[in-house]
Amino acid sequence: MAEDDFEPKIVAFLCNWCSYAGADLTGTSRIQYPPSVRVVRVMCSGRINPLLVLHALQQGADGVLISGCHPGDCHYIQGNYFARRRMNLITRLLEYVGIDSGRVQMSWVSASEGPKFADVIKKVTEDVRKLGPNEQFVREV
Repeated sequence: MAEDDFEPKIVAFLCNWCSYAGADLTGTSRIQYPPSVRVVRVMCSGRINPLLVLHALQQGADGVLISGCHPGDCHYIQGNYFARRRMNLITRLLEYVGIDSGRVQMSWVSASEGPKFADVIKKVTEDVRKLGPNEQFVREV
């Protein structure tokens, strides 16, 4: 399969208060971005268990995006700081398992940053497209 023909499947865990609202603003503003993203709305990016990320990759996702409030602006005071620490754990865990850590990315998007959300999705999609399909970690049924 040629790199241009590959359309990656990306699971995006979005914080309810900022990133999900930013994604909503992107849609209501009719800003175009790749349709390869499947959104999972979570109350806080700090509540994302690293096992959820691994599970998404096992179930066939080619990439995962974790997006939350900007540091210092978390609705739950310090949830995004927990998410940032967990991201370090996820990166080390992926390297240990043998998966390119570029398949999992993190971003900070506020509710008023619709255009930034579209840019983040485009960047993540292009980065995952360069890595190719996730075939090494997908669980056989």
